[in-house]
Amino acid sequence: MKAHATVPYSALPTMTDAARIAAAEAFRDHVATRRTCRMFSDTPVPRAVIEAAIAAAGTAPSGANHQPWHFAVVSSPDIKHRIRLAAEAEERAFYASRAGQEWLEALAPLGTDEDKGFLDIAPWLIVVFGQRRGGIEPGESRQNYYVTESVGIACGLLLTALHGAGLATLTHTPSPMGFLRDICGRPADEKPLMLVVAGHPAPDATVPVHATRKKPLDRISSWL
Repeated sequence: MKAHATVPYSALPTMTDAARIAAAEAFRDHVATRRTCRMFSDTPVPRAVIEAAIAAAGTAPSGANHQPWHFAVVSSPDIKHRIRLAAEAEERAFYASRAGQEWLEALAPLGTDEDKGFLDIAPWLIVVFGQRRGGIEPGESRQNYYVTESVGIACGLLLTALHGAGLATLTHTPSPMGFLRDICGRPADEKPLMLVVAGHPAPDATVPVHATRKKPLDRISSWL
């Protein structure tokens, strides 16, 4: 390994194998209760909750540690409504002509359509951008690496943190998504990759049965 500046590896808790298994299983059971929500209430959520969740997302590993992400957090009713109108315009085109029949058939059990009223109702929208250029220091403009992969990991941590705080979430990816960059006032070299909706579920919120079906361990892993 080439010479480079280092600090000690952070201390991990001392645990027995039984305790590790129990901790892993408890986390598995906790995240298994996460469900995508499309029916939100307008009950307020403290900004501090969103700040902590985004800070957690910012600890994700990334290519060359450039941390190529930006989280544009929207609570303004006016901006949320602009996002809804633009998203619904793209979704109408998607369902009318852009999506092939196989794609529409895959979505049918989820009951999705072009109506995105949750974008107005939920208290927080988090637009996640990938940065093509940047770096770890302020003002840097260096090539970023593995942007999509890095941002994807960060989004996973964001969703997990929000779920851990007792909030419902939805990942929304209208296509194309360039309108999000314009509405959020982000630079041209940033690409919107995901819109995370966060808030409390509506009292009558439901989840499609299809969404509760998860592949078992023996279908998502192999042991060599």
